[in-house]
Amino acid sequence: MRPFELIPPIKDYIWGGTKLRDEFGKESSLERLAESWELSCHKDGVSVISGGEYDGMLLTDLIAAHPEVLGRNCGRFREFPVLIKLIDARDDLSVQVHPDDEYAMRNEGGYGKTEVWYIVDCEEGAELIYGFAEETDTDTFRRAIEEGTLLDIVNRVPVKKGDVFFIKAGTLHAIGKGILIAEIQQSSNTTYRVYDYGRLGTDGNPRELHIDKALDVTNCEPPTVRYGQPDKVNMAGMWRTHIAECEYFSSEKYDIYRSLTVGSLDTFMHILFLDGEAEIVYGGETVIHAKKGSSVFVPAGTDTCDIKGKCSIILTKESKGGN
Repeated sequence: MRPFELIPPIKDYIWGGTKLRDEFGKESSLERLAESWELSCHKDGVSVISGGEYDGMLLTDLIAAHPEVLGRNCGRFREFPVLIKLIDARDDLSVQVHPDDEYAMRNEGGYGKTEVWYIVDCEEGAELIYGFAEETDTDTFRRAIEEGTLLDIVNRVPVKKGDVFFIKAGTLHAIGKGILIAEIQQSSNTTYRVYDYGRLGTDGNPRELHIDKALDVTNCEPPTVRYGQPDKVNMAGMWRTHIAECEYFSSEKYDIYRSLTVGSLDTFMHILFLDGEAEIVYGGETVIHAKKGSSVFVPAGTDTCDIKGKCSIILTKESKGGN
């Protein structure tokens, strides 16, 4: 099966901006384009195939008809395991936390969420929240929430383009205003909101908080995972940057200035174009003209295909399991 493009569901959250439309070519009648779900089989928004013999089909329907497109590695998961987004934060997101699989399955009936952020772009002075500044405990965490002093004990991190943050389930976090990120995550939409700056939702009421569940799942120690600028490796025709490897997914960034050959028997691949243009050549012919914002699915078992051009991409595939 040849590679194909995906059309993402668009989410209009109150903190979203317009960069996904203005800079990445996302189409929507919504005023705010907070998130585009570039690869999604989640019930809250499913990617749609664009072009080729399956044009207009939901990705979930294709997988149901042709499960072999996922490859062997996905067999250990009950559901499609990965969700990839572009997120444009015109304003601060809420301070929040996600549960792990065990807690989420027991309380929400679905996966928990471990995720990774790649900072695609950011305004000068932008920062995010990543865990606590110092080791604390659940009682102190609760008291800070109740007394309105939570922002005094969190770890604020200035960011720059190209930074990477691994957000393990249980890590308190928040994307700050002026940041545009690519997020690779488990296929989950479960979020426990802890603090929301006193904002009102579109219905005019304060947005719901989930304090008790957040207290159940939050790791009160400072983050131990390295974050910031990952190392780059110069390869023939490109630079490769390792983004993340965990039991759910493996992601690399490639800055291509000639070509990259991809394909796998074991797993599907997803290619998110962050910049530039390229042709995807399969079977000796160009099947996709990709540009900034393009989202491409490469089925497992696909004969190798070539990405030819000058572009920056994030390539994600299903992990073999383990860190």
